[in-house]
Amino acid sequence: MIASIDSPATAAPVRAGTNRGTPLISMRNITKSFGSVRALRGASVEVYPGEVVALVGDNGAGKSTFVKVMAGVHGFDSGDFEIDGKPAKINNPSDATALGIQTVYQDLSLCNNLDAVQNLFLGRELTGPGWFGRRIRRAECEVRAREVMTRMRLGNLSLSRPVGAMSGGQRQNIAIARSILWKPKLLILDEPTAALSHSAAEQVSNLIRTLAGEGLGIVVVSHDIHHFVVKSTDRIEVMRLGANTASFKSREVTGEQVVNAMVGGNESVNLAG
Repeated sequence: MIASIDSPATAAPVRAGTNRGTPLISMRNITKSFGSVRALRGASVEVYPGEVVALVGDNGAGKSTFVKVMAGVHGFDSGDFEIDGKPAKINNPSDATALGIQTVYQDLSLCNNLDAVQNLFLGRELTGPGWFGRRIRRAECEVRAREVMTRMRLGNLSLSRPVGAMSGGQRQNIAIARSILWKPKLLILDEPTAALSHSAAEQVSNLIRTLAGEGLGIVVVSHDIHHFVVKSTDRIEVMRLGANTASFKSREVTGEQVVNAMVGGNESVNLAG
């Protein structure tokens, strides 16, 4: 149950959008326990095409577990999970990928000694027939890599430079490019602006808006409330103790109100210092 914050100055929480067609993903009342620890206690989220939804909360709020259920890393104990309005059964990350869900984790999982093209196709290389020793079709990989980078408005980024020599923002862009190379419906980003400079974070924010403009649904987990979440997303789902505690339209809320919902405090007292 989404609760409002007891303060007349607080933006009114809103429920997930209605009359917008079928959501790309709908997760309702998801529960998950690890032994005696209840990590999720009825968490819910819906994401529509072209929408950027932020999942925020303090440490231990359940965000990471929730997105790992979404990405197929963890199963869940109870609740409803639908993709395009149909019940979905996701037992592992491969199932999530097949359903159009791609995830970029905070560590990016890039190989620093490989260039951008090699990282984009890592583990999914395009190869020739067996009688030629299944050689990697580098030229074809480069064409596809350039296409996706141009689509992301990153056409000037070098494809032959080792990613270990790239800036944090460039590495983040490569990781996002790898995920959308396979044409997902839903993209999950775990702390995409963490440890980035202000300008690099702005570039990542612009990229996220570009992808949303193409119809992707995007879920972002972030602690950067004031500079990223409020400014670069459409809706904010606040989690606390494994469940939703508030939901806001990003354009109608301040960072202070979001933080207040995260900690479960009294806003008038918090603002008074």
